[in-house]
Amino acid sequence: MQLSNGPAKPKANRKTRAAAGPGSALTRGVGLGLALGLGAALTASAAPVDGKDARKLVFKPDGAEVAVVDLPFLSETDRKTLVVVGAQQPYYGAIAVAPTEGLRSKATLAAANYHDVDAARVAALRGCDAARKPEGAPCVIAAEIRPKGWEPRALQLSADATDGLRSEYGRRGGPRAMAISPSTGRWAVIKGQGAASRALEACADQSGATDCRIAVEDR
Repeated sequence: MQLSNGPAKPKANRKTRAAAGPGSALTRGVGLGLALGLGAALTASAAPVDGKDARKLVFKPDGAEVAVVDLPFLSETDRKTLVVVGAQQPYYGAIAVAPTEGLRSKATLAAANYHDVDAARVAALRGCDAARKPEGAPCVIAAEIRPKGWEPRALQLSADATDGLRSEYGRRGGPRAMAISPSTGRWAVIKGQGAASRALEACADQSGATDCRIAVEDR
C-alpha cells in the first residue's frame, strides 16, 4: 500500500516535529494505495484557541473509523478491505482508487495523518492520479478516515498532532504555541518567548509549505 504523509514518527524530539513527510511509501496487506473522500470535512478554525479549550475539542489520538464510499466497481471484499486497512491508519485520512484498475492496483493510495479529511483527499487523489495508467479513468475517493465518534468541531488536529498537544504542549509552562500546516499535516510546538513566531518558522521549515498557522496558543 502506498501512503502519503504516513504513520507518525517515533516520540523522540517531538517539540518541533510532525507526521512523516508526504510521498513516503509502505507496502502492507494486499498492496493498496488508498485515498478517501466522502464530502467536505470541517476545516480547523483559523482562529487559535488556548490549550485548555484545544484539549476539549480534539478527539482521542488512537482509534479511527472508516466511511466507505458506495462505488460500483468495489466488491464486498474490497469494502471490507478498505475498512480493515483504513482503520490501521492515523486520522484524518482518505483512500483513492483508480476505477479502471481496481483496489489492488499499485495506484491505490492512502493519505493519512492530516489535520482534516479535505487535505487528505487532495493528497490521495494527487498521488493516485500520478501512479495510475494514463489511459485509465481519473482516481476517485473510496473511503475516509476520521477519529472514532467524529463530529464537526472548531479545531481539528491529526492523530499525531493531538498526541503532541497532550505530551509536548502540556498544561503549564508559560508562553507556548502549536503551528500546523493543513496542506501537509506537519506541526510544531514551541515554548518560551516568541513561541508563536518560532512555531510558525519550525512548521514551515519542516513542511516546506506556506500555509502554516497557529492553531493553539497560550501567552
